[in-house]
Amino acid sequence: MTTILDPTDERVPVERQVTPRTGKISGVIGLLDIRKPRGNVLLDELETLLAARFPEATVKRYEKPTFTKPCPGDLRLKIASECNYLVEALAD
Repeated sequence: MTTILDPTDERVPVERQVTPRTGKISGVIGLLDIRKPRGNVLLDELETLLAARFPEATVKRYEKPTFTKPCPGDLRLKIASECNYLVEALAD
């Protein structure tokens, strides 16, 4: 038998308020392909959906050299300086 312990205290439920959303996104949305198999397929579809839903935004694509290592510092800085949002693809 396996016992799974949840470290949260459920005796007093946490209440959070959701920040109101406008439904609009502008600026630059970055899509980071970490180079796992088929991550580019996921990002291709996501790019199409984002472009259709948020025409006032620009989508930029980025790729890590390999998924086996952390994102290089220079690439992180480039993304941070060019993007307002970032989506990272982890698909296999």
